[in-house]
Amino acid sequence: MVTAKPRPKLRYETKYLYIFILPWIIGFIAFTAGPIVMSGVYSFTRYNLVLPPAFVGLQNYAQLLRDPLFWQSLKVTGIYTFVSVPLGLVLSLLVAVLVNMRIPGQRAFRTAVYFPTLVSGVVMSLLWLWLLNPQFGIINYLLWELFGIKGPQWLYSPQWALPSLILMTIWGIGTNMVLYLAALQGVPRSLYEAAELDGAGRIRRFFTITVPMISPTTLFLLITGIIGTSQVFTQAAVMTQGGPEYATYFYVYYLYQEAFGSFNIGYASAMSWVLLLVVFLLTYILMRTSERWVNY
Repeated sequence: MVTAKPRPKLRYETKYLYIFILPWIIGFIAFTAGPIVMSGVYSFTRYNLVLPPAFVGLQNYAQLLRDPLFWQSLKVTGIYTFVSVPLGLVLSLLVAVLVNMRIPGQRAFRTAVYFPTLVSGVVMSLLWLWLLNPQFGIINYLLWELFGIKGPQWLYSPQWALPSLILMTIWGIGTNMVLYLAALQGVPRSLYEAAELDGAGRIRRFFTITVPMISPTTLFLLITGIIGTSQVFTQAAVMTQGGPEYATYFYVYYLYQEAFGSFNIGYASAMSWVLLLVVFLLTYILMRTSERWVNY
């Protein structure tokens, strides 16, 4: 009895698999991997988009260490990151706990908190530019009408400009709230019941059960928060242009000015790789220390 030779389906399907993913591969190489590699090459050159790149070795990196604006932008971004990220996590967790209690109007409240995250960064910046206006902004109006307090100059004051942008983090806690809410709903109810039988109150149950059980979500939000806040650009570009007196001169805004304002591509490329190194080190430290406080 003669049997038909089986068709090599695996090779046939694999061929079409590569055909279907080829457009993505081309796009990834052209618009992601390629620019990353070229920025690494340009970071060792002097290049202004007009003249050919000239190799300068580590000169761009050495110049960064002597650049006061580099350190100022690093300081501003660092303050913003290490204040806004913990603040956003705490507020989003508190809101998630409140929503998880199944209070009346839970769905409407959850929607109201999450809805602002759907607004684009430019629109959000323009809205807050109006809210924080010292002459006719609603925040200063409410401070005066409700408490008799004359509001500060906010974005026009070197002392208040950065805190004003940190205040805007309240606007974007919706995504973190949803993730925390999902984590809270995944905590076994039996743990709370056992703790309740042992006489543990709400606060103790929160810190001994809830916080450890949702710690993987906290780690994830902490890392993504650091990555996101280290790349702040829209608020500075739309609202303050880095001022007043460089009080909101964020790192990526300075990088943008060097790359597309001064066309100093080599220097800007070096800045981008320094930023990558800083974010990588922070992420590495968090991952290495996570075993001490994250309950996997």
